[in-house]
Amino acid sequence: MSKIGFITDSSSDIPQELADKYGIEVVGFPINLDGVEYMERKDFTNEQFYQMMRDAQGVPTTAAITQLQWCEIYGRYVDEGYTDLVHLSINSGGSSTYNNALKAVEMLAEERPGHSLRIRVLDSHTYSMPFGWYLCECARKVRNGGELGTCADEMMRKLDCVEICLAAYSLKQMKKSGRVSAAAAVVGDLLGIRPIISLNDGISKVEAKVRGDAAVPPAMVKWVQGRVENMRDVPYMIGYSSSTAKRDELAKLCKKAFGHAPVTFFQLGGVVSANTGPDAIAIAFEGSPRRLEDYAPELP
Repeated sequence: MSKIGFITDSSSDIPQELADKYGIEVVGFPINLDGVEYMERKDFTNEQFYQMMRDAQGVPTTAAITQLQWCEIYGRYVDEGYTDLVHLSINSGGSSTYNNALKAVEMLAEERPGHSLRIRVLDSHTYSMPFGWYLCECARKVRNGGELGTCADEMMRKLDCVEICLAAYSLKQMKKSGRVSAAAAVVGDLLGIRPIISLNDGISKVEAKVRGDAAVPPAMVKWVQGRVENMRDVPYMIGYSSSTAKRDELAKLCKKAFGHAPVTFFQLGGVVSANTGPDAIAIAFEGSPRRLEDYAPELP
């Protein structure tokens, strides 16, 4: 009889109640801030981390989850009698965590020759709840009797279409991560310039620049409108960090433009907000498929 496990990393931003509900293990990323190393989902809440960033002298940095860590985790699933393990990872272009997981599969085979655990390491090609949500959906369907290969394949097709539009209200972290230049960050903060940034296949790009906080949500919605043919057919989610007021303002505009409410709201966790800063909002939506062959590995 099959015993199926699901695992991901904390950049998925899956709320713990959903992880518990669908039996998904979420492995925390290490985050260093002012010389102190923390473990996401263990050492702070999202709200605490936002305040820590505001109070810090520097900006946070993240480190990859190592292949040794993954190998130890996979070994635990072997010991617990699992037959299958679906591991959906943070975008491989933004972290070596995905490649470390692949190497861990090889390491496990060397350390435990003949083990029967089938491990599927999948690249989400994105960040945050946009991939966490689809993993939850996959796990939900499998727990309700769905065939694993079919559910996982559907999940990867959905992820092939995910795009994110985000805006940060402070450029401190964006400068450090290299998404904007140091000079642009200084001038932008002084003049109230807010970049509208796309995340497509894990690649970030400044799509527009607006002046003043009030101009941010309309510019985000406008950009999304240019990416889809009919917004009323498009599922979407709204992400936010510390400001529920900015979240609600964006939600109001989105509901009018899309013609329906978001699938979910999600809070940006430590890994993502380490790059965006403590004041950011986002729209994640299903656009058009991109390079399907890169996203749909064969599953039995």
